[in-house]
Amino acid sequence: MTVFQEKTGQIKQSARGLGGRLPNRVTPALRRLSVASLIGQSVLIVSGGAVRLTASGLGCPTWPRCTAGSLVNTPEIGIHGVIEFGNRTLTFALALVAALMLVFLWNLRKERKDLFWLSFGLLASIPVQAVIGGISVLTQLNPWVVGLHFLVSAALVAFSMLLVNRTYDRTGAAAPVHRHRPSKTIRQLSVVVAACTALAVVLGVMVTGSGPHAGDANAPRNELNPDLITRFHVLPVYVLVISSVILLILLWRRGSNDALRAGAVLLMAAVLFQGAIGYAQHFTGLPPILVGLHMLGAAALLAAATNFTDLALSRRRR
Repeated sequence: MTVFQEKTGQIKQSARGLGGRLPNRVTPALRRLSVASLIGQSVLIVSGGAVRLTASGLGCPTWPRCTAGSLVNTPEIGIHGVIEFGNRTLTFALALVAALMLVFLWNLRKERKDLFWLSFGLLASIPVQAVIGGISVLTQLNPWVVGLHFLVSAALVAFSMLLVNRTYDRTGAAAPVHRHRPSKTIRQLSVVVAACTALAVVLGVMVTGSGPHAGDANAPRNELNPDLITRFHVLPVYVLVISSVILLILLWRRGSNDALRAGAVLLMAAVLFQGAIGYAQHFTGLPPILVGLHMLGAAALLAAATNFTDLALSRRRR
């Protein structure tokens, strides 16, 4: 046996030994990591808002370094550098969470492909987010690039919510089989909810790109008419409100007390919160605190809409 073959055999044996120590089922630790991912992705949206609302978008003026001579923020660039670098650091923390989930799922990668690939997607998104963030800095906060940066974060909130549902066996292959599947109307309305939420978020990004909080005093705007694009933005929100009310009525009349009904309540709460904050910020001149709350509301709405749609479309019938 050659030295190369011997070393290869030792590596394979070590890998088998490591695999034997990894879990063969979904553990409470994995569930906690999925929740941490959901919370972390939501916090990332809020921290990104803080960067923009405090004019810290160029707090770290270069990329991938924070300054030309330092990987991290320095005292010379002040509080704006702290805020911007803090947002960048959170991305790496989320990468660690996603990597740990993949480790915990290694022995389940064939049995629970849904969990494995969702976790892989969360990890793979980190370099994508880093590159988009870098381009936004190098283009002096071009509003379309900054908007794309937010939309990727929005998608990751949705993926994290799917992962939470599946690790807790609320949906997916290990979910319990139900005697009655949701009606066709409820399933169709859940699709409307998902589509209107996505459209409202995309149009909201365009509204933001036309508004005053650019992340830096000299950052460009997208030149769209703020009032006109705001009117387009509220249209899917109106449909979302109506759909949520109808869903609550249908589920209450049915007398169900399961996760789907609870999901509808959470969806309605998120819609009302986001709508109220949206109107308040619009008619009070977009104060930073309300804009920040609106971004928090966006994360909550994305999670609630994903949760409800996932529950409605994944309820298996006995």
